[in-house]
Amino acid sequence: MTRCAIVMGVSGCGKTSVGEGLSRSTSIRFVDGDALHPQANVDKMSAGNPLTDQDRWPWLEAIGREFAKSPEPLIIGCSALKRSYRDMIRHHAGAMVTFIHLTGTREIISKRMQARRDHFMPLALLDSQFAALEPPAPDEDSISIDIDQPLEVIIAQAAQHLSRSQS
Repeated sequence: MTRCAIVMGVSGCGKTSVGEGLSRSTSIRFVDGDALHPQANVDKMSAGNPLTDQDRWPWLEAIGREFAKSPEPLIIGCSALKRSYRDMIRHHAGAMVTFIHLTGTREIISKRMQARRDHFMPLALLDSQFAALEPPAPDEDSISIDIDQPLEVIIAQAAQHLSRSQS
């Protein structure tokens, strides 16, 4: 298995569900990147304000450092919306990072966001997430997986990619 993996995508695409399922299927520990946000970021998003790049840098550094300090393989859920964000994570991780990009239409994701409870990210910020999204480029170790299929299929596709990326 690869040492570091990010389950990425816009808010509401299923990063936590896929990350937890991938963790169970691979026995690699999963960390929800939302737990690594500074409280100021959570407060800002809860108030309906999108984060700026300046807001995100400390969070992305924390994610990279989480990889760097882990003696075991690790999966983290993180939006990783822009190439520069993924570069920051890779820089601080000190290891190869595989990105599992969960993709879906705005309609599917907005329905999921409306159905979830107890999450700080409001639906009003979804458009800003799509606007910021830069899908991984061909030179990045990544796979894009359509979320409009059963969770078990998504997890299996992600696990298969992780096993190939280590070979």
